[in-house]
Amino acid sequence: MSSASHIIKTIFEPFQEYINSEQDVREEIRKIMKDIEKPLREIVTTLQAIHHERDIEQIQSACMNARKLFEEVREGYATLDKVVPPGQYYRYNDHWRYATQRLCFLAALIVFLEKGILINKQTAAEILGVDGKPNIHLDLEDYLMGLLSLASELSRYAVNAVTYGDYDRPLQISKFVAELNAGFRLLNLKNDSLRKRFDALKYDVKKIEEVVYDLSIRGLTPSPAGGEKSSN
Repeated sequence: MSSASHIIKTIFEPFQEYINSEQDVREEIRKIMKDIEKPLREIVTTLQAIHHERDIEQIQSACMNARKLFEEVREGYATLDKVVPPGQYYRYNDHWRYATQRLCFLAALIVFLEKGILINKQTAAEILGVDGKPNIHLDLEDYLMGLLSLASELSRYAVNAVTYGDYDRPLQISKFVAELNAGFRLLNLKNDSLRKRFDALKYDVKKIEEVVYDLSIRGLTPSPAGGEKSSN
């Protein structure tokens, strides 16, 4: 072997070892994500009950079942944390970014249904099981994307609530989403995808406002005095 060939081999052989190692990590991550995405889909299905169910107990039951499914999600992220090399979060996070955003949205929906409040970032991380992990965490962008997805889901919920006679829920949703919108307007968003997604929030707000307005002109909203329905 010539001296030049030996030098080239010496330089490039470690590159192949690095490529093979990275590919192995990515393949392992893809396998783990399949285990996380399975309960994710089941949680989505479980929470669809809100769109055709008015009974509070049934909705709370759906939330409890969804929380149980999050146990599998936490197990998945615990395994993921062991596979992701230290300091390499942003090299590999494209594999779990979308699923994490969806799970943040679902966690936020559960907290809204249970308590009527906005989930904070720490609580979301705890529900997902990514709090305190050395190699993975809940990225701020993923958390904010989850909240924006929550607004879209609630706009749909407001419409469906009216169809089965729940006229109070759209009012609650309207106030909540208006406050969420006000919070986002405090941010100077630089991320393109996040800013574009935020631009869609105004349509969710408008859709919910139209539902509330329609209820108002039909005399189906609670009166300010004592909770009695207004009449025409």
